[in-house]
Amino acid sequence: MPEGDTVLQTAARLHAALAGRVLTQADLRVPRFATADLVGRTVLDVTARGKHLLTRIDGGLTLHSHLRMDGAWRVYAAGERWRGGPGHQIRAVLGNTEHTAVGYRLPVLELLRTADEQQVVGHLGPDLLGPDWDPALALERLLATPDRPLGEALLDQRNLAGIGNVYKCELCFLARVTPWLPVAALPDGVLALLVTAAERLLHANRDRLARTTTIPAELRARPTAAPAAGASSGSRRTPPPRVQERLYVYGRAHRPCLRCGATIRAADQDDRPTYWCPGCQSGPTP
Repeated sequence: MPEGDTVLQTAARLHAALAGRVLTQADLRVPRFATADLVGRTVLDVTARGKHLLTRIDGGLTLHSHLRMDGAWRVYAAGERWRGGPGHQIRAVLGNTEHTAVGYRLPVLELLRTADEQQVVGHLGPDLLGPDWDPALALERLLATPDRPLGEALLDQRNLAGIGNVYKCELCFLARVTPWLPVAALPDGVLALLVTAAERLLHANRDRLARTTTIPAELRARPTAAPAAGASSGSRRTPPPRVQERLYVYGRAHRPCLRCGATIRAADQDDRPTYWCPGCQSGPTP
């Protein structure tokens, strides 16, 4: 699932393939921009902003795309067969003499003036993987809606940019609270620790092909959050998770918790599948 770390990796691949090179092929397969002619222009850079991708092109243009749930950009060598999906799923093609970047199933694709980028990313909170990361501002924005469920607040890109549904579930597990607990009900200091943990987890995974939140070396000696009030203190302790267990709760419904052995549960929150451990996490549930 594309989240801030995945989008940053995508931006890096696109930048390596396109930046500094003249477009010899450019095809935007959306009605509004189908006639746009970008051939002959040079791609300046490709930048990630939260979960948004900004491909800047000379002449003051930016191609803005967003992957949402299942969009993807694939990079191929010139002349290589495209294998990212059927042709009708292709929304964009950008090519030069060495590489071709193909955008599949892109739900958001628009061409705008670079000077107008703030119209599409200006609402975002501080970027967990960006140079503008500001944990104090992220904390302030989360606390601005104290009655909001924590899971919803973490997913709101206006608070902090880059967290998706996987990290939402995993961060709530690390904080030992359910995603339905109101922000204001978190024990003192836990929200600040959660913001710190979010930044560390995304950075730990920014170069990984397989996202993991269980035992990344970068986090072993850094506690992330204190147990929530009311959390069970008698949970069974299990050995550290096996290497193949990359996530604590996300996608693990009906399987045993890696920490206490309780059965992981799942329910929808704001139309997104949400996972939690009833033994480790305290707070309201559906």
